[in-house]
Amino acid sequence: MPAYVLFIRERVKDRNEIEAYNKLVPPAMAGRDVKLLAVYGKSETLEGPESQGVVLLEFPSYEEAMAWYDSAEYREARAHRFLGADYRVIVTEGA
Repeated sequence: MPAYVLFIRERVKDRNEIEAYNKLVPPAMAGRDVKLLAVYGKSETLEGPESQGVVLLEFPSYEEAMAWYDSAEYREARAHRFLGADYRVIVTEGA
């Protein structure tokens, strides 16, 4: 069953840290079965807190999504994301 990782950016704090994050994410995805379904396209918040952007990734399974999120490569990248912006990140199984 597929799984999805949803990133909701709420506020940028440091653009340099976000740029460092953006450079490290592609290598962290290399060799993994992941599909980019949405990457900061046009969006509108209909309910809840306003967002500055949304990214939606698809993985073949929940386990593979979590393995990527917890990988050494992505941990290095996300350290920059933590410093650069406030996000909500959700992983969920598909139907």
